[in-house]
Amino acid sequence: MKVLVQWIESTGPWAPWLFAGLFVLVSLLMIWRLEALSHSGLKGTVLGTVVMPYCSGMGNLIFTIVMARKGGTGTEVMTNCLVNNVTNMTLIIGLATIFWGMYLVPGQSAKGKATRASKERRIDRLSLLLGLTAVAFFTGAVWALARDGRPPVGLGAALAGFGRLDFGDGLVLVGLFLFWQVIHVFEVLKTNVSEGRSMRVWLLVDLVVLAACAYVAYVSIEWLVGWVLKLQTGFVAKHLGWLSGWLMVLPNATLAFYYGWTGRPEVVYTSQVSDGHICIPLCVGLYALHRTLVVPPFSVVGMAILVGSALVHFAFVALLGYLPRFMGWVLVAAYGVFVYKGLLS
Repeated sequence: MKVLVQWIESTGPWAPWLFAGLFVLVSLLMIWRLEALSHSGLKGTVLGTVVMPYCSGMGNLIFTIVMARKGGTGTEVMTNCLVNNVTNMTLIIGLATIFWGMYLVPGQSAKGKATRASKERRIDRLSLLLGLTAVAFFTGAVWALARDGRPPVGLGAALAGFGRLDFGDGLVLVGLFLFWQVIHVFEVLKTNVSEGRSMRVWLLVDLVVLAACAYVAYVSIEWLVGWVLKLQTGFVAKHLGWLSGWLMVLPNATLAFYYGWTGRPEVVYTSQVSDGHICIPLCVGLYALHRTLVVPPFSVVGMAILVGSALVHFAFVALLGYLPRFMGWVLVAAYGVFVYKGLLS
């Protein structure tokens, strides 16, 4: 790996682009191995909830760790997390809805009885609703902790600027995430026991491949973050959180569009929703454990759009079982508002 890094650095101005390309490449490799894991007792929303978030959200985790080690500001970490989550919940799901539709309503057999596939889709639908509830809950928890104990007086005060997240806040956020993951791990075990499934021996090989990809991704992001921090001035240095957030969304977008094209909307939905849990609360909590995180003012808009989109998804999935195509356009427009308020205004 050291030889590869030295060779890339020798390319001069091409080095940042090559490291970014290397990160995307290993991220896609991780996503490819998800197909193998999907045949190892991890299916449907379990795959989207337990495995995919760590593969697609690995970049955000690594970015947080590197920023904490190198003394990067928590503002960039929060920006990175919000860009990732809002992009997932609005732009990516919106585009997937426009192109392929998000139809989660199960079909029935000729006798009017639900087929096995339809029962699985009903379970997927309930799991998705739980995940969407978690998005709103986790985002609300960050909002409440960042208020620093200041009670809001009226709507204007409730939506006013935030304070900061310290070590104690980080403990709460990381604890919430770990509890959430333990719930899903036990769901996997219960499903495997009830259906008589067991994990394949080759699962260990897949996990080794994923670990190797994660290491390469770490090296790539560490170099890119160090390079940006040395710039100190210019567009790239000023918008590290935004640019890194967009870079780390690329593998997740590829994953969503692939499963949308193959007709698995439940995986598209749960992968985007659960990937957000890696950022909020895990990444935000991890940085707060290391050093105090100052929440940027535009987080108000980002969190409002994030909670609003989660409620919209919940309402349509619960009442109709699908997201209408016109809502795809609405979500894309909401993302435009987010970019304008956070980056251009």
